[in-house]
Amino acid sequence: MTTAMAQTALEGQRHRVQPQTRPEIYRHWKLNVDGQVATLTLDVAEDGGIHPGYALKLNTYDLGVDIELADAVNRMRFEHPEVSVVVITSARERVFCAGANIFMLRGSTHPFKVNFCKYTNETRLAIEEATEISGQTYLAALNGVCSGGGYELALACKEIHLIDDRSSTVSLPEVPFLGVLPGTGGLTRLVDKRKVRRDLADVFSTLAEGVKGQKAVEWRLVDAVHPASRWDEAIAGRAAELRSEADPERAARKGIVLEPLEKSIGENRVAYRHLTLDIDPAARTATVTLRAPEQAAPLPGDPTELGSAWYPLALFRELDDALVELRFNYEEAGLLQLRSEGNMDTLLEYDRQLQAAQHHWFGQETLLFIRRTLKRLDLMARTLFTFIEPGSCFGGFLLETALASDRIYMMEDAERPVEIALTALNRDAFPMGNGLSRLAQRFLGEPEQVEIVLSRSPARFSAPEALEAGLVTSAPDDLDWDDEVRLAVEERASFSPDALTGMEANLRSAGPETMETKIFGRLSAWQNWIFQRPNATGEKGALSLYGEPNRPQFDHRRT
Repeated sequence: MTTAMAQTALEGQRHRVQPQTRPEIYRHWKLNVDGQVATLTLDVAEDGGIHPGYALKLNTYDLGVDIELADAVNRMRFEHPEVSVVVITSARERVFCAGANIFMLRGSTHPFKVNFCKYTNETRLAIEEATEISGQTYLAALNGVCSGGGYELALACKEIHLIDDRSSTVSLPEVPFLGVLPGTGGLTRLVDKRKVRRDLADVFSTLAEGVKGQKAVEWRLVDAVHPASRWDEAIAGRAAELRSEADPERAARKGIVLEPLEKSIGENRVAYRHLTLDIDPAARTATVTLRAPEQAAPLPGDPTELGSAWYPLALFRELDDALVELRFNYEEAGLLQLRSEGNMDTLLEYDRQLQAAQHHWFGQETLLFIRRTLKRLDLMARTLFTFIEPGSCFGGFLLETALASDRIYMMEDAERPVEIALTALNRDAFPMGNGLSRLAQRFLGEPEQVEIVLSRSPARFSAPEALEAGLVTSAPDDLDWDDEVRLAVEERASFSPDALTGMEANLRSAGPETMETKIFGRLSAWQNWIFQRPNATGEKGALSLYGEPNRPQFDHRRT
């Protein structure tokens, strides 16, 4: 069987990706919490691949491993807010993690490859955010060889400690071995985050065998090395030091339980309590309908009493899950339509609750979770159109989903007035990857307009007012609405999906550059391109021939 035939066979065996998990059913990670120090231990089940056809040897990982990691990082913040230090290590001797499983990548569709890299990056950014904002410092304890995506996981941690056993190294071997790039931001984090000197980073990124010992410290690749004889003592000691530097009041925090989502999957529908995801295969579209309750539950003195059923958190947990469903299970749905239903007054009451609770740890973590989900929406390789009609409730924090869209259509109907509402949360509670609010990015050329539209809080806008203020793209009347919406959707679906992905990624990247925007911009452009090039994924490409006796054959023309 040729490599191409083997890849086609593996693609045909793909299983549905399940975004939900919980610690009791983890197959690849062990989570242990001891007071204010938690330990996440990687122990990958070789037969536990998310799809059949490959073995996860040497603690290599696939999407299923990272789904568990993302879940653990999230639960640490909500269920164990008392934790101030998280140690990530391995249960295997002399192996921390050999990176993403190459045979999984080789047998995956192109969209899966790119979305896998995107998802793992989002998980690593959540780790960095937990350290920077939530006071949970991540320490990578590399007790063995750490290469590729394993080292990229370490790069997301605040500190990296490497065992000095004369054989353990850190490496990014994708260029020499596979003809691709470190797909989860490795090169960017090397130079932007760890400030590795450019020439040393160049040598390191082409040195397949990696770097070990004191040289790894001198090159800024790790923060410290420790001999095997005192490894456990050194890691425990450093974790204790970091714990002592944390806010002493953290120890008294009591977490909530992240209950499983209420979710049912039909032929072309995924239904949740507060939203539905509907797929139209013929039109190649998906529709997410977000619903607000009729009445708002009151906010108690201790917000944690609400638990994970609190509407803002519950809704965005569902939206986050739906976006992962769309990415991995519905690859051909290229246009995502956002709609909402419900009572605007109820929605704004929950917005006020979010504002009132933002200085409590639970309120802050809910706002941060909404922010992470909105960033995942920003990064969807899908056209995003929002349609605002009678009965919609796009206000405050929910309006952010519309502001993330490529276009916003709002119906003007004299008999059934349609409104949107801005609140104080729209000012700066949910910054994008570039550090700007979605309003600030929208009005990049007229920044004074942000304060004008926020001058009343909440500020409600009818369709004509929203159009005049620049908050929506178009405001057709009720007679023209159906035709204008239909033509907009049909036209979009007729364009090249590759051209649209490139166009949308460029236009959504307006504003300043940050490490985060660099990572995803380079992922969208370079990794997307490299994964389709014959030098990597062709019949004689390096990724296709990995592990086989034949050497890759490159087209040496530079482009």
